[in-house]
Amino acid sequence: MCKKIITPLFIFLLLTAYSALAGEKGAIDMIENIHWLGHDTFKISGGKVIYTDPFNIQKEDAADLILITHEHYDHCSPVDVKKIQKTDTVIVAPPDCAAKLSGNIKTVAPGDKLTVGGIEIEAVPSYNTNKQFHTKSRNWVGYIITLNGQRIYLAGDTDFIPEMRTFKADIALLPVSGTYVMTAEEAVEAALAINPKIAVPMHYNSIVGTKKDAKKFADGLKGRIEVKILKEE
Repeated sequence: MCKKIITPLFIFLLLTAYSALAGEKGAIDMIENIHWLGHDTFKISGGKVIYTDPFNIQKEDAADLILITHEHYDHCSPVDVKKIQKTDTVIVAPPDCAAKLSGNIKTVAPGDKLTVGGIEIEAVPSYNTNKQFHTKSRNWVGYIITLNGQRIYLAGDTDFIPEMRTFKADIALLPVSGTYVMTAEEAVEAALAINPKIAVPMHYNSIVGTKKDAKKFADGLKGRIEVKILKEE
């Protein structure tokens, strides 16, 4: 009797542990394909080439997908988009940003889901709660993309918002500078709410914020969530 109860339980626990380890390895492998180009600009490689909020792009490239969170100049920069845009590049952006651009553009609002080139994209809310730079009424977005089985969350310019408690992500890219977005301390609370396998600080060392903000974020999550402070490329 005891054996029949313990054996299935043991198998369940073993499979659960294996799944957790496999998921962690997947996130570790994926982080190697995420390159921070400064501010909120990331290049995600590994099959498709994805750029987020291209700003101050230093060299031309060919993006398959460009994700833009909102229309502020340091996130929606037509000049920088042109540096990485090719004929079949797909741009995903809110309508007020899309109006500044040309090409194959898909507009989104919070709650929208779409698939581009096999990449699942979820547009999620991104807004300020205690300041007026990015109001909820603007319907600006962050993104959760699924790539190679990993869910990557790009927060956009946001504070720690209640919706984050519902987000599921393996890797979370979070602003930490304060002023226009959440502070490093608030970003720690956001990371704990989302509970990714890896958290990456962004939105610092350009315009506002310093490397100290990234370190403060990492220190706040020490022993709780792994933090990768990516080298600016």
